[in-house]
Amino acid sequence: MAEPKPHSPVPAEDISDDEACVLPADTMLILQQFLHNKALKERAEEAGTEPEGCFEENWSTILTIYVSSYLQQLSQFWYNEETKQKLALIVKRLQEANKSETFNVALLSAPSAFKHVVNENKHGMLSDYNICWEVLYPLNPNAVSIAAMLFEFDERFASYGDNFQQYDYNKAFDAGYMDAYASRFDLIIVDPPFLSEECIEKIGAIVKKISKQDTKIVLCSGAVVQDWAKKYIGVSLCEFRPEHDRNLGNEFRSYANFDLDSILNKEH
Repeated sequence: MAEPKPHSPVPAEDISDDEACVLPADTMLILQQFLHNKALKERAEEAGTEPEGCFEENWSTILTIYVSSYLQQLSQFWYNEETKQKLALIVKRLQEANKSETFNVALLSAPSAFKHVVNENKHGMLSDYNICWEVLYPLNPNAVSIAAMLFEFDERFASYGDNFQQYDYNKAFDAGYMDAYASRFDLIIVDPPFLSEECIEKIGAIVKKISKQDTKIVLCSGAVVQDWAKKYIGVSLCEFRPEHDRNLGNEFRSYANFDLDSILNKEH
């Protein structure tokens, strides 16, 4: 695990889901080979000769599936402002009840909530300070500080520096995977990228590994995962309904292993 560094600022602007995605090197090689073979085939057809080498007609389909699969993993669905504020409020109120010096928060596949979590500063805690892996320097030295880490497959968020860790839920059962973060976090906010039992099961394995004994867990996902969420993550359905800037085709709900609704409805 990397040592804390004194400067790890969160960028001022969110990464837009409309930004161009840069394909990885292996995908680019497949694309280049496809375009090369396609050009050879077209030139041969124009000349009335047989193309050199072998050009599979199903290459186009294979490439489309491969690239589309990769880009789908980079699709980001952004919470609306109210949802981001409520998630930050949950963090704040749980942090206030925490007795340790540092309140460690993990956000798994939930980048749109990250800035609101680390910038939550109603009590002057997190604004304009140096945010790093486990250390903050607030004005009040006796205050409990919040240290947040974003775990994301999308490496565009590497711009968050020491607050970012690239991860792939598909590696959940690999030997030693995520051991560096075992029993690390007081609160985990997770938004699995897919509404499938396989995804929820693997996400659940990662959540369990990085949880402390009394870690609070918030899951934001589709209504269809309710049974899997209970089985693999140990969270139950809540009244709070996260919403997005863009309408999603699936009903979206929240789940937690604590009384999340009471936390949100608590008077100031």
